[in-house]
Amino acid sequence: MIAAQARAVFSPEGSFKLTAIERRDLQPHDVLIEIKYAGICHSDIHTARGDWGPIDYPLVPGHEIAGIVAEAGSDVTKYAVGDRVGVGCMVDSCRECEPCRHGEEQYCLDGNTGTYAAIDRYGQYTQGGYSTHIVVNEDFVVKIPDGLALDAAAPLLCAGITTYSPLRHWGAAPDKKVAVIGFGGLGHMAVKLAHAMGAEVTVLSQTLNKQEDGLRLGADHYYATNDAETFTKLAHSFDLIINTVSAKIDINAYLALLALDGTLVNVGAPSEPLPVQVFSLIPYRRSFAGSAIGGIRETQEMLDFCAERSIAPEIEVIAASQIDEAWERVLASDVRYRFVIDIGTMNNE
Repeated sequence: MIAAQARAVFSPEGSFKLTAIERRDLQPHDVLIEIKYAGICHSDIHTARGDWGPIDYPLVPGHEIAGIVAEAGSDVTKYAVGDRVGVGCMVDSCRECEPCRHGEEQYCLDGNTGTYAAIDRYGQYTQGGYSTHIVVNEDFVVKIPDGLALDAAAPLLCAGITTYSPLRHWGAAPDKKVAVIGFGGLGHMAVKLAHAMGAEVTVLSQTLNKQEDGLRLGADHYYATNDAETFTKLAHSFDLIINTVSAKIDINAYLALLALDGTLVNVGAPSEPLPVQVFSLIPYRRSFAGSAIGGIRETQEMLDFCAERSIAPEIEVIAASQIDEAWERVLASDVRYRFVIDIGTMNNE
């Protein structure tokens, strides 16, 4: 087994503690990654606190991982020692079902293996990127282009691909009007990406507090949803709406903003249901959809797209000792716009 240092929680409301974990010995197609940076995702908090179901502890979260290949298995062909690489939200899948065969491993019919809080094919409980090292099969590793700094690249492995995938699937383009609900870690990436794809982009945020940032990062318009006139003014306006909010909202009010044949896609994952009235959909042939991350092929496509267009998340780099504080700030929406842990500080108090 390979020893690693990590920051783990030991209960739903527990604080992070420095701990030692073990990674499996390299199999022929595995790579050992020395993690340099790990992004903090709202999903980490939901999972660790049991919002989406019971969890085995201790838990090491983190599925936005950027690092360097430190060792390669005997049969690895895609990567070599020293390569800049990333790992996102999954580290394996069945590889045999139809979605897997078509490069959509995120929709594996047997369920893909999460980077943390899952049982892998070796019977081990997966632990994530708030750690110094991780062992992953080469097929679930992506190359980070030289044009992307490692710290900024980390959040692309979840926030980036989670917004890129639906924008591509539903055709964000110069002739499309795209709205983004929420302007946080996911929302600001959706704005940057939709703008780069040529769409006319509107932010729908609770207040106008982040309007200056929104317009600077690529939005054409910015509206406050705490103003009832917003919903009257923007009725029937959008071809595509990306909902990035991980909280309960009146989804029917937002569906009314869709034009004929428009689609509202949920990528935020609130723990409470979002009731939908059927007559929010029927009269204008509207659709309400969901989207997960992308497959490995699409994730690599996204990274290359971002490198070519100099797109990166807005980040705040923190020390490992600051994770608890960072989580509280995420819950308070007090981050612009993604926290990234410097794993080099793992052993510092």
